[in-house]
Amino acid sequence: MTIAERTERTAAADRLCREAYEKAGGKDTGTALVAVGGYGRGELAPYSDLDVVLVHDDDLDPGELAVAVWYPLWDSGSRLDHSVRSVSEMIDTAGADLKVALGLLDVRHLAGDPNLTLRLRATALAAWRRSAKERLPELARMVRHRHELVGELAHVSVPDLKEAAGGLRDASVLKALVATWLVDVPHVELERGRQALLDVRDHLHAATGRPADRVGPEVWPELAGRLGLADAEAAQRHVRQHGRRIAHLSRMTWRRVDAVLARPRAVGGRVPQLTPLARGVASSSGEVVLDGRVEPATDPLLLLRAATEAAERDLVLAPATVSRLVKESPELPDPWPEEARHLMVRLLAAGPGLLAVWETLEETGGLDRILPEWDRVRLLPHASVVHRFTVDRHVVETCVEASRLIRRVARPDLLMVAALLHDIGKGGLVEHSVAGEPVARGVATRMGFVPRDVEVIGTLVRWHLLLPGIATTRDIDDPVTVDEVTSKITSPLTLELLAALTEADALAASEKAWSSWRAGLVGTLVRRAAASLDHTPGHAAPLETTAQLPVPPGLLDGSEPVAVQVEPSDDGSRITVLAPDRVGLLADVAGALALHRVSVRGARAWAQGELGVSQWEVSDPELDATVLRQRLEAVVEGRVEVAARLRKPDTRGLDPSVAVRPEASRQATVLEVRAADRPGLLHHVLAAVAALGMTVRSAHVDTLGPQAVDVFYLQELGAGGLADDRAASAAHAVRAALA
Repeated sequence: MTIAERTERTAAADRLCREAYEKAGGKDTGTALVAVGGYGRGELAPYSDLDVVLVHDDDLDPGELAVAVWYPLWDSGSRLDHSVRSVSEMIDTAGADLKVALGLLDVRHLAGDPNLTLRLRATALAAWRRSAKERLPELARMVRHRHELVGELAHVSVPDLKEAAGGLRDASVLKALVATWLVDVPHVELERGRQALLDVRDHLHAATGRPADRVGPEVWPELAGRLGLADAEAAQRHVRQHGRRIAHLSRMTWRRVDAVLARPRAVGGRVPQLTPLARGVASSSGEVVLDGRVEPATDPLLLLRAATEAAERDLVLAPATVSRLVKESPELPDPWPEEARHLMVRLLAAGPGLLAVWETLEETGGLDRILPEWDRVRLLPHASVVHRFTVDRHVVETCVEASRLIRRVARPDLLMVAALLHDIGKGGLVEHSVAGEPVARGVATRMGFVPRDVEVIGTLVRWHLLLPGIATTRDIDDPVTVDEVTSKITSPLTLELLAALTEADALAASEKAWSSWRAGLVGTLVRRAAASLDHTPGHAAPLETTAQLPVPPGLLDGSEPVAVQVEPSDDGSRITVLAPDRVGLLADVAGALALHRVSVRGARAWAQGELGVSQWEVSDPELDATVLRQRLEAVVEGRVEVAARLRKPDTRGLDPSVAVRPEASRQATVLEVRAADRPGLLHHVLAAVAALGMTVRSAHVDTLGPQAVDVFYLQELGAGGLADDRAASAAHAVRAALA
């Protein structure tokens, strides 16, 4: 089916309507027969309705003309959707009914008074533009509701060509948004996708012999033949690719509509306002763009940095920015530097904000840069009816679900990468978990994970179906059942991660895939396997640091209150701070670094005689030790109030996890904190502990993707570990500080 055939079909319907109007005695003035909706756009499919309206001047009664026009159309066998309205009635109805207003934007003259049609169209269009800012929020709600009910054309198992997100209805809405003059869309791309979907709908009507919009599994093979494609899978990819493109244009356009409605457009050629987000990256009008301070050719991490900031902040990743970075930025080195791996994990764990950013990376070629293996599962249909999405969308949904579980695991970075790669082996003849394991190991190695972490990721991908398969088909009370799990999953950490991956995978598959019954079976199996592995819940506290550093002369003779050293390290700098030990020293150092906007990746702190020593691994490659020392002295002397300058904690995400680990040390009380990484986190925690008069014997700070996993060895001043009530008070104070 082609545009030409639709044009011919529309022309035949036009002739039929004109003949009916003329035979009914319709006049050339005062009345007009017009087409609206899809017929008005000239997009008749083989079984489409003829949406027609007999319009008349307000002071004219069409009398029996309407009935005389409709009967010949009914007799011809045409499917008719008809009405009779005066011009004023049409405009008033459009003002009250948004669907009517949208339909009037496609009014096309068929017969009768052309001036009447022109007046109706001009009046309706002017009213649409005049009331657009008031009506667009209602239209946005209608679109969102439709998307929630029907799903996405690109990813649902039984797509709806018309009503799904990315379908023909969205394409029409985009044209209506352009008609407001508030926003614009790439017309060529929109029209290419729209015409392709119209072709598919024509073939679908011909194949089913009825006005169908939903494509059932049994229809794909015939559609493939009609479209000249190799097989049913190729037909699905063809349709879904166009649907994904229209959905992407729709989301981008609606984001821009939101920006227009939230902020009146500036008059005149003013320079766009940029809000810095990260090195080389800023936001402007709700979109993440480059700030112009870093040349793309010099920084291979800019694409990941921009994508991560957009996903975490739920902003638009500007497609033009990604296209430029794909063209101008160098390839990531192999293996990736630590910052790149850290950014990737943050991106995957961003939550729902990941969906739109991932889509933009797909549409602009950015994903091919970051993860070329993604092509294996791109728009790949699922063979199982249990799954509600295509394989690629299921994987992204698994990442979103896994991001909600990172407080439960010691290594959220490994969980998120395993969630991304767990189905990477699909699409071939070999069982996908077997085929996916070597691919996952290769990707993890390229990302820069150490061999033991690569081993964990490979194991998770290989056995990601193990727990539900055994839990639902074997006797959990039989020791042999537990042995079957522990023979493949040999470490407590891997078992903990596999349990979380299993839950995320099931939740992403469908609402019924993770029932309370299935969750209970898997949970029981995991607990028994953990007991067999002698698993102790929670994150094992690291060994205390005992390194001895040389003391600068200024500290020895008392001429300097604090010593700050900065030296380059892999992908950043190492900051070393030495000062006379006291309660609150570490909180002051953390506060000074937060005010300096230093991004901390890891830290260690310990006591060295009468001195407190801390080393901080940061991502900033260029730092001035003198400036840092001056800022720290200002904090120590009370000239700068840290708490007043730090932004308050963001409580919209996951709740922090604060736990006392009594088994981790005999000399101190170990407090473990897992929380969303952000500037000032360490200061809030350490200040809460210092306020209780407790000392930090040593601290171990790690940032794993979006989550900080911090372990503190606490003691009473001049004494050993904390009593139970004091340990509980410390945990409560830290929770309150983070909440």
